[in-house]
Amino acid sequence: GELVISSTCKDTLHNYILFGKFYEQQYAVALFNSVRYEIEGGGNTQTQLLHRKDPLKNKSIFSGGLFQYLEESKKWRSRFLYVGDFYNISLYESKAAHDRGLHSKGVINCAGYRALTSMEEYLGLLNNSLSDTKAKAASAPFLKCPMQFPLILWHPYARHHYFCVMTEKEQKKWHAVFQDCVRHSNNGLSEECKVATPAFTDALRLYRQAKGHYGTWDLMCGNQAQILANLVMETLHPELKNLIVPRLKGKLQQRQRDWMLISDAVYRQVLSQTKTQHEALAQVCEVERPRLDSALRTDMDQIITSKEHVSGKIRALVLPRVEQLVRSKVQPYIHSILEALMEPTSRGFSEVRDILFRELVEVSKNTTNDRSSEKLGEHMDKISMLAFHPVKMQSCYEKMEALNLEGLQQRCDVSSPSVFIQRAQILMRQQMDNAVHTFEQLVHQSLDGHSGEDFCKIIQRCQDRVLKKYDYDSSTVRKKFFREALLQIIIPYMLKQLSPSCSPKTWCVLVLYGGKKLFELIFEDFSRFILVENIFEEVVLQSVSKDIMMAVKEAAVQRRHNLYRDSMVLTNSDPNLHLLGEDTIDWAGQFGGVKGDRQGGEVANRKRKQIVSMIHLDGMPLPYESCQEVPGVDGIPEESEGQTEQDLETEKPVNPIQHVPIEKEPGSPDSLNEIRDLINPVLEVVEKDGSQLTNGMLLLEEGDEVKHITTVTEIVPRESPKKVDEELDTAQIEQSLEEEQCVSAIESAIQQIEIAIQEDPNENLSDGAIDSDGEFTQTSTNSSPLHHDDSGFQSPANENVEEVEPQPITDEVVDTEQVMLTLVEGVKSSIDLDAKAPCDASEKKSEVQIES
Repeated sequence: GELVISSTCKDTLHNYILFGKFYEQQYAVALFNSVRYEIEGGGNTQTQLLHRKDPLKNKSIFSGGLFQYLEESKKWRSRFLYVGDFYNISLYESKAAHDRGLHSKGVINCAGYRALTSMEEYLGLLNNSLSDTKAKAASAPFLKCPMQFPLILWHPYARHHYFCVMTEKEQKKWHAVFQDCVRHSNNGLSEECKVATPAFTDALRLYRQAKGHYGTWDLMCGNQAQILANLVMETLHPELKNLIVPRLKGKLQQRQRDWMLISDAVYRQVLSQTKTQHEALAQVCEVERPRLDSALRTDMDQIITSKEHVSGKIRALVLPRVEQLVRSKVQPYIHSILEALMEPTSRGFSEVRDILFRELVEVSKNTTNDRSSEKLGEHMDKISMLAFHPVKMQSCYEKMEALNLEGLQQRCDVSSPSVFIQRAQILMRQQMDNAVHTFEQLVHQSLDGHSGEDFCKIIQRCQDRVLKKYDYDSSTVRKKFFREALLQIIIPYMLKQLSPSCSPKTWCVLVLYGGKKLFELIFEDFSRFILVENIFEEVVLQSVSKDIMMAVKEAAVQRRHNLYRDSMVLTNSDPNLHLLGEDTIDWAGQFGGVKGDRQGGEVANRKRKQIVSMIHLDGMPLPYESCQEVPGVDGIPEESEGQTEQDLETEKPVNPIQHVPIEKEPGSPDSLNEIRDLINPVLEVVEKDGSQLTNGMLLLEEGDEVKHITTVTEIVPRESPKKVDEELDTAQIEQSLEEEQCVSAIESAIQQIEIAIQEDPNENLSDGAIDSDGEFTQTSTNSSPLHHDDSGFQSPANENVEEVEPQPITDEVVDTEQVMLTLVEGVKSSIDLDAKAPCDASEKKSEVQIES
């Protein structure tokens, strides 16, 4: 252990000292470029769509429960996961622990991870990274998943995280959420930092080139500390594996598990050191920034003149060799590389437009059906977070996954297309959010002074304007992406081809005409802002930029993939559009649609509005809290949600109700007393409004009250009271015994009904339990063989007085939200659970009929 720690500290310190020198140099150059851009002004294209600053304010992405494998105990445990606006995954013991604001069991930052859904894919990556310790899923106990829907977060150096869920629908939704967390976390360098971010990326590129690594790098993921930790581990990890793995003891699976834990421990130690060292280095540069900034603004003209002079000298030295390389090995491949990039990227942006169009049409339809401002606010509030809904955006992201640069990976030193895929996906999300935000602002501006009759026209007009603006901005964003991607592929390839015969280290010491060396042409006061290495790369970039621009322009002129020419300007452009607000509109607060935002303090933070809607699984055991809705959640329902139960039959976990002899007391004594009293026809039944079941069930939906409870006599001439008394006197003893049997049988039947309701309140009676002869007060038009909205259950009234054993109750139970009670005397029931009720000497048939 001490050997590993000592080696780790030395390697980290050595690597960071070298990187720190590059960073300090590039920081001054980045500051010079930033100040020069500020003084001279830039030529950025004016976008048509608006951009908002903080779209995820007071929002959460997703939360729910699943099972996690714990390395310490080697067991699976239920966990509640919460994904907030920073896309970190917080793990809690339970949903109640999260709601109470307790500390999480851990937080996962997904930078550098890959989200997997199959054990085979995971073992393939594991065996590739640990070629000396291979194992199969069946022989690795810690890899056994209790269910067939795993979710695995894999990292080349850090600890792996294992989860599993119970249904395929859950797996797809969680996988989309995990992928979005990875995508967002990998994009950890802020584009708002105009000096620190360029300085870091340029220093990292030059550091890797000094080590002989050109081209793209897959592990440039996360923030600065995480990227530097990956940079150190790229060299340290293979050395430690060769040193430690041969010394591990035990079985194959145990050695594999031990190595994973060692790798994670080393990575966390490296990450801690790189974070501390980079923060110290960044602070030193920030302290020196005011002095550098002042010197730049004072001598900017002289610095620019000196740089142009040095650039001319370098261009004269290297341009012939560079132009030859461009003609022979670059120009023939530019169009093929561009075509490979354009196809999947344009299909992804086209899918974004299609989804945006469908959602806006849906808002228009809903507004036509209900023209109230509350409903409009509700629909607009839902569509506001469309860009950050990973499930709805998944089809757009999948289009980009088809990017194939296989022919270029070896030739141009492209490790994998993942860098370009994730960048394009981030741009898709930005464009979707810009379009939605612009639509919101236009609708909100147009609603002033208009009634509900005009809502549909306003929405349609704003929809057309936004789609035109999206097409224009989409073309602009894609053309910029294509140019940047081509430069990222071609420039490293050219630098590698030009090295070492034509590199700054070779010719910067050459004596130029006049007897001066190249670096002597730079004044000492300007030497921090003018670096020979940067000027050389600029010369190489300029030599190939013209060919790249022409290739992209040619594709736009031919209108391929719906690209617009640079000279095209929208005729209906809105010059005052950018005067609108940049903040998210609170549709729920202004229009009174959705409640729950205006809560203060820590409770409001835990009840943030959630973007992805929950998954509701019928028959799920309570300890498994997966996707049970949290308070204050108003998510965007997926396209597959809102369907009937029969569409989800394949998704429901099979959990049939097993009937056992009843030994406990009834769960609803009040309801039992009511039905017991209704058995006797001479008792008076009083109407009771707003009645509610006392067993924890929901309120009735039919007007939220029992409409009527009546006693109906038999449709035969009623006998006189005197005659009835005589008959009762002659059969008093027999009636007492039979009455006790009747009550006992009915109590048992009611107990089974209520237990079935408590076990699965969402399922309905099967076809065999529905009274085929009885009449229903109301029939639902939405009934189906698998979804009985119009079914009910009836109390026992059997013809056979000798039997006291209740017959089995069917597995399916009526929805208690649609129940009302009616006492009928003299009407025969088709659900015969007991003998003929001998409660009356005249053999009147009494029954309690529950109609829906």
